[in-house]
Amino acid sequence: MMRSAFRAYGKFAILLIVSIGISSCANQQPSPQRAEKQESIPVKLVSASETKVQRTTTQPATVHPYYRAEVRAKVSGYVGEVKADIGDVVEAGATLAVINVPEMRKQREIIEARITRFESEEARAQAGVQLAEANVRSAEAKLAQAKSEMNRADASLAAMEAEFNRTQDLVQRQSLESRVLDEVRKKRDSERANKEATASAINSAEADVAVAQAQLTSAQADLKADEAETAIAQRQLEEIDVLIDYSTLKAPFAGVVTQRHVDPGDLVRETSEVGSGKPLFVVSQMETVRIQIPVPEVDAALIRRGDSITLRFPSFPDEEPMTASVTRLAGDLDPSTRTMLVEAEVENSDGKLIPGMFGEASISLSTKIAATMLPARAVRFSETGEAYVYIVEGDSTVSVSPVETGLDDGLSIQIVAGLAPGQQVIDAHLKRFTDGEKVVPLSR
Repeated sequence: MMRSAFRAYGKFAILLIVSIGISSCANQQPSPQRAEKQESIPVKLVSASETKVQRTTTQPATVHPYYRAEVRAKVSGYVGEVKADIGDVVEAGATLAVINVPEMRKQREIIEARITRFESEEARAQAGVQLAEANVRSAEAKLAQAKSEMNRADASLAAMEAEFNRTQDLVQRQSLESRVLDEVRKKRDSERANKEATASAINSAEADVAVAQAQLTSAQADLKADEAETAIAQRQLEEIDVLIDYSTLKAPFAGVVTQRHVDPGDLVRETSEVGSGKPLFVVSQMETVRIQIPVPEVDAALIRRGDSITLRFPSFPDEEPMTASVTRLAGDLDPSTRTMLVEAEVENSDGKLIPGMFGEASISLSTKIAATMLPARAVRFSETGEAYVYIVEGDSTVSVSPVETGLDDGLSIQIVAGLAPGQQVIDAHLKRFTDGEKVVPLSR
């Protein structure tokens, strides 16, 4: 048995020596793989080019009604009737609810009675004006009569003066007796007294005219005051009518009642400020909806009216994307979010788009920008998603350069940073290169 063990051990030792020798000989010969690594690898290069590209921005989008009105109470009172409920389609001016306001209706009756009284006083003042006008006309007629009497008295006095002068001349010539002159003198003095009386009558008539005109002015003033009182009361009546009209809540436009927060018998109070408590009703117009898109500052300056928009909604995953265009834009940035509001109008006659619905909007900006572009196959991505390229310098040395990418249309990728226009990079290749590695550019 000892001999058998010795023989077995001798064979094992010989095999081990032979194996070591073969391994030593193999290590002394150069490895084909190492020899291959030492050779420069031929590669195809592409150059980064600067071109004008149409930029696209994709942002969240929210559906809003075209118009949305919160209907609140302008008067206080108890709700008598509710004529609309959630989901009802209403026309402009349709009655939503009626508030009972009995105290206002009593105030209206009081104002109507006051107007009746003022109108009576106005009629009396009008009669007073007419009477004053008649007095003025009467006084003016008396004045005219007195002036006519004055003209007659002047004529009579002039005739008697002439008769007196003629008689006096005849008396002086002793053609007539002196007693005739005395008779003529008395008649002349009588005419003078008559003229003075007529002058006094004229003065009295003028005073009567002045008094009548003053009375007319006073009557006209009273009439204007009464007319003003009547007008004030009528305006008060119109005001109370407006307030009573507010007691009927109406739809401001055609739409759908989306909220109702009132029941018959509820006590409602005037709430003129928006946001002070819940509105009684909310009416939304949804035949056409607004799609609101907050666009970041980096893209806001490039947005133009009419830019094409592609809309996608998670609620309709199997449907084709909707298309729209930029209808309006805010023109300034929200300081809290640094975004600009952009709106698009979309027809919604079928009611498919519900206000508050969330979606995604891709806006194709009409303003083209200069961008550094590379074929998509020349851009690599690490396991963490970071992009990089293999830049080949003039001495055919590889430099691994991380880059920041932008637009990607599937064929070309925009290089925002890390690569300048004109620099050459390795095109599609299966090998991973390292910094400083030599390559052989292939001629095109």
